[in-house]
Amino acid sequence: MAASVQRPASSGSESDPRYANIDERKRKRMLSNRESARRSRMKKRKLMEDLCNEVSLLQKENSRLYKEINASTQHYIEMESANNLLRAEAMGLTERLRSLNSVLHIEEEVNGYAVEVPEIPDDSLFKPLVVAVPEANYGVSR
Repeated sequence: MAASVQRPASSGSESDPRYANIDERKRKRMLSNRESARRSRMKKRKLMEDLCNEVSLLQKENSRLYKEINASTQHYIEMESANNLLRAEAMGLTERLRSLNSVLHIEEEVNGYAVEVPEIPDDSLFKPLVVAVPEANYGVSR
């Protein structure tokens, strides 16, 4: 038997002018779809970059806010401690003033001298204000 040479089967559209117009439309649609897919991928890539940048900015802002909150809380704790010391000192001075006032009253009764006795401040000044304070550490160490 003699070897036969096989030729690729022709679709018939290469030579038939009736199909040439259909093949051209199919080729144009395929190119249009490829271009549309390329634009979609570029748009998606750009959107992802934008979202990643936004996430980064928000993380930095979040970190800055945590630091600010922690610094404010620390400052509040320091002020509260200083106020407690001043309040204790004021209470001690008030007791000393009461003691001195009682001595002046005794002196006034015993010797008859009219002495002007200073007024003792209201005790409500020595009571701490009740203020809602957030937690010192918001569960995040930064």
